[in-house]
Amino acid sequence: MSSVTRIKEQKRTIVDRHIEADNVRGFTQALATLAPLAALWYAAALSAGVSYWLTAGVTLPMSLFVMRAFLLMHDCGHGSLFRTARLNKTFGFIFGVVWGMPQYVWSQHHAFHHATNGNWAKYSGPLAIVPVEKYAAMTDRQQRKYQRARSIWLGPIAGFLYVIWNPRLTWLKGSIGLVCHILKKKIARPGISIKAHAAEFKTPYWASAQEYWQMFWNNVVLLSAWVLMSWIVGPALFFAVYITSTSLAGGAGLVLFTVQHNFEHSYASDNEGWDYVTAAIQGTSFLVLPRWLNWFTVDIAYHHVHHLSARIPNYCLAECHNENQDLFSDVPRIELSGVPKALKYILWDTRHRRLISVAEYQRQKDSYA
Repeated sequence: MSSVTRIKEQKRTIVDRHIEADNVRGFTQALATLAPLAALWYAAALSAGVSYWLTAGVTLPMSLFVMRAFLLMHDCGHGSLFRTARLNKTFGFIFGVVWGMPQYVWSQHHAFHHATNGNWAKYSGPLAIVPVEKYAAMTDRQQRKYQRARSIWLGPIAGFLYVIWNPRLTWLKGSIGLVCHILKKKIARPGISIKAHAAEFKTPYWASAQEYWQMFWNNVVLLSAWVLMSWIVGPALFFAVYITSTSLAGGAGLVLFTVQHNFEHSYASDNEGWDYVTAAIQGTSFLVLPRWLNWFTVDIAYHHVHHLSARIPNYCLAECHNENQDLFSDVPRIELSGVPKALKYILWDTRHRRLISVAEYQRQKDSYA
């Protein structure tokens, strides 16, 4: 009997033993993230008067705590960090401000990822993975551009765009469009309420009024924090430290989540025959990380357990894995040193339902013709 079949049979037992959230552990993790982050900002302000090299030294660990804040926001979005929805919502908003991302909006998109993990016909991740047939139809220049865009060295730039730039830009563009829509409709139909006109507005940037208001308050609080911090420590120091730490954290976060699904011959199905548990076991990796990095990433390295059930709190993932090691023996394991290699698997072999590298495609090019 395959491990996937055994896991399917025992899934409820595996999950039910570990889904109970603990408010004390949740508060402890939140405090152990926010307090050091505040202390590091204080140290950064003091270090500027001593040496900019010292400031740079403070910025690096700050980026780790920002990444940790993102991963706790991620747990809040799944409703698994705390027992109550109110606590998850409150701390999710706080971590979303620290990270720079409207938590509720991000979580809606992330929920789609969980619902379609391994189905590359529906979900393509932060950077779209194209089928080999589409890659073969590209020009040499397009192929080189496609490969360069997925380089690990572009992580900080991608982090800046993903965390700092895009959430501000999409909110601004969408809000301007909303105001213009309301003004135009109000002139044409003055008897209709502003709320009714706003309800008619369609945009790719949010799917509901709730998503918009989450974006609105995230940006209002975050931009207010930018102004306050610029006044306290000076705009040059603040933005230098903030942009660097957040971009590094964003880049690391994107790499972390990507490599947990993009690796050698990762399960890559289309709509037909897609299976949730198979995707969790064969399309999700177990990152073997040092203990200190597991702490900063709140055990998200046990990603196969997380995809088996997102209801399991991060502080129960390792325990669940250790109790069921025999069942998880077939989960692909990736060492930290193997991350760059794993990120080379950027093509979808639709015929064999797996991800392959460009080098592997080149070796078997004729068979894909």
